[in-house]
Amino acid sequence: MIYLDNAATTKIDTAVKEVMLPFYEEEFGNPSTFYALGGKAKKALRNSREVIATAIGAAFDEIFFTSGGTESDNWAIIGTADMLSSKGKHIITSAIEHHAVLDTCKYLEEKGFEITYLPVDKNGIVNPKDVEKAIRNDTILISVMMANNEIGTIEPIAEIGKVAHEKGVFLHTDAVQAFGHIPIDVNEMNIDMMSVSGHKIYGPKGIGFLYIRNGIKMGAFIHGGGQERGRRSGTENVPGIVGLSKATEIAITCMESEKNKISALKEHLKNRLIREIPGSYVNGDSNSLPGILNVCFKDKASETALIMLDMQGIYCSAGSACATGSLENSHVLEAIGLSNEDAQRCLRFSIGRFNTADEIDQVVEALKKIYL
Repeated sequence: MIYLDNAATTKIDTAVKEVMLPFYEEEFGNPSTFYALGGKAKKALRNSREVIATAIGAAFDEIFFTSGGTESDNWAIIGTADMLSSKGKHIITSAIEHHAVLDTCKYLEEKGFEITYLPVDKNGIVNPKDVEKAIRNDTILISVMMANNEIGTIEPIAEIGKVAHEKGVFLHTDAVQAFGHIPIDVNEMNIDMMSVSGHKIYGPKGIGFLYIRNGIKMGAFIHGGGQERGRRSGTENVPGIVGLSKATEIAITCMESEKNKISALKEHLKNRLIREIPGSYVNGDSNSLPGILNVCFKDKASETALIMLDMQGIYCSAGSACATGSLENSHVLEAIGLSNEDAQRCLRFSIGRFNTADEIDQVVEALKKIYL
């Protein structure tokens, strides 16, 4: 098996799995209880919150654990809408956001909110000047992703955040693809809310967090027993949280060396594909995530290529894996100007921690047999 779909999900790191196991077995207590067994779980939650907060330059009480990026996006957007609807009902986002953001915005449109979907350039970049022009007196939130999940383009979030703060508007960013792969400082980047998911950084599925800057009076997203300081009730997923913390620790510690390794593999794949398969070209910007490479080929629909690769035990994708397996045209590729025909011929390769140069060469040879 050669797995090049790490932007969809990652294999859990062995070290992450090992720290999780005790919290399924001997240290399984509920952190809301007062006896010693629950106290161990409560301490693990506190330590995990501090590790994650430190990784992004936040305070530990600004981290709220969720089930993942989709919940975090929903909470940030709907929570802001509920909190500030008396001030205004205008939200700004981009045309290339993850569906967790786009569909939440569509939901709010049905509730009477107005959404501005900003265009992007041919590389998928949101222009901060376009953001500034779109802000109105009734604008309550700007939500722009930190890095795109299909083409890897890194957005100028710090500049967008500066514009937002100068106008008194909150900034939310979906950092699901960026967290653990590029440096993030929520204060330097002017971020008010940020969504993250554990399974993109070799952690477990079903866990993530939402960073909410202190002072933002956002109400409860899930009501019940008052966990997560009354904002997100439900017994905490302690094994998942501990796993997310360990995955974060590894990602931050190894970020530079891993970035160098993965970037080199990506560059090798890109160069070989462009050189050896005539007519192929790359979508996205040179300033992109280390591991994501989106390539358009001259013929064969991506669906056909994916089936042929699957038969050889090679796994990549035609876009986001979060669109319930849909092979419809990518809204991201459409937004950067690709024709319907070209958009149907693109593959996304997302390289990760466990990939090797030999695997990259095997993938190129397999693609040559498909396209040549």
